[in-house]
Amino acid sequence: MNKNTEWQTIIGLEIHAQLATKSKIFSGSSTKYGAAPNTQANAVDLGLPGVLPVINEQAIFMAVKFGLAIGAEIPKKSIFARKNYFYPDLPKGYQISQFELPIVSNGQIEIDIDENNKKIIRITRAHLEEDAGKSNHDDFLNNTGVDLNRAGNPLLEIVSEPDMNNAKEAVNYLKKIHSLVQYLKICDGNMQEGSFRCDANVSIKPIDKEELGIRAEIKNLNSFKFIEAAINYEVDRQIELIESGKKVVQETRLYDPNKNETRSMRSKEEANDYRYFPDPDLLPILITDETKKKIKEEIPELPDIKRKRYISELDLSKYDSNNLTINPDIANYFEETFRITKEAKMCANWIMGDLSASLNKNNINLKDSPVSAKMLGEMINLIKNNTISGKIAKVVFEAMWNGDGNAKEIIENKNLQQVTDSKEIEKIVTETITENKPQVEQYKNSSDEKKQKLIGFFVGKVMKKSKGKANPSQVNELLRKKLDN
Repeated sequence: MNKNTEWQTIIGLEIHAQLATKSKIFSGSSTKYGAAPNTQANAVDLGLPGVLPVINEQAIFMAVKFGLAIGAEIPKKSIFARKNYFYPDLPKGYQISQFELPIVSNGQIEIDIDENNKKIIRITRAHLEEDAGKSNHDDFLNNTGVDLNRAGNPLLEIVSEPDMNNAKEAVNYLKKIHSLVQYLKICDGNMQEGSFRCDANVSIKPIDKEELGIRAEIKNLNSFKFIEAAINYEVDRQIELIESGKKVVQETRLYDPNKNETRSMRSKEEANDYRYFPDPDLLPILITDETKKKIKEEIPELPDIKRKRYISELDLSKYDSNNLTINPDIANYFEETFRITKEAKMCANWIMGDLSASLNKNNINLKDSPVSAKMLGEMINLIKNNTISGKIAKVVFEAMWNGDGNAKEIIENKNLQQVTDSKEIEKIVTETITENKPQVEQYKNSSDEKKQKLIGFFVGKVMKKSKGKANPSQVNELLRKKLDN
């Protein structure tokens, strides 16, 4: 293959979302993260002789809820299968999963590919399965430790068609699913803790050929940044291999973020290698129309609908609406501040500006913010009624963040009330004009455009004299009146 060949990238994702049940999919063991190794694994999880799995009903309902949210088919009957392979963190020697009859099939998600264009990503299936344990290769000299706390945690594996053609599309799709499962409250989406992770199947082919290339599967990617970097690296690796006369091998690879490279893990298995067969210990899952109707009624307003509503009803920009609906915590926070203030744009600006910056700086989640939605809303109302200026509000916000009380308390304690007394403001304006004669002359001899800039100079001086407390609109009005006379 010559180096002038134009290549097309083909990507499909397998997302593993850990379902937000309190117990495991086939046992009563806790799913709580962070427990001491092997303290949350019972006889069922360990695969001891004589024990039988019992399906967690909540896991079924959560899977169905996801399927309904993506417009998928929910068959009346689905079954569990045994996926046979040996690995130290798989105690039974097989994984209970689904193969021929999954609980969800043939859905779709719409993603943005640029400012003006969208793309449909088909979802082949979503099936229930149990998670494996975790092998620890780092803490034991020349040995591996196995922690079975995670063994049996309920997973929904969401499998897309190979409909994505670059890393950006893959990340957009992943973010869309990540947002959706959080809105549905079926997964907490915590990528650091491994409750939302994905495998990326990547291949390339000449752009003028129909036949797909040999794919490599990159396992257990758990950040949007790593997913994008891993896909881009893998595409470059495959192109380089083929253009140098070598072949891409079908295999499973791991991404090393420290070296920004993928490396071979093992040859890629096919379905027949796993010897799937129906699990004899578990009855089929039967979903009635009545059950589907009941679950559908529990589906909340989803992010796409919410986003459109923010644009049409609240007159927010597409950019603002996208950012405010990334996850339900942000959307709920915004809606509470809006209920208090009825000022959508001001709420959006403060949430995406000062609040977001403070959260990032302190590396904390919105749920742990010291400034509640109620506190922010009350502060915005004080800007609206001219109690404080926008500039002083930043001082108030910082004080709220540091735990100095609510906005009213801070304003009172620190004497931050905005000066609205026209006589007092006029006095400061007159002093400012008197002290800046050269700029006054310059203003009088300037064009309208230049005057606008000079007004900013005078406003700055007045605000400094008033320690930021003078009402800006009154300042502007008085300055223009005096300078233009």
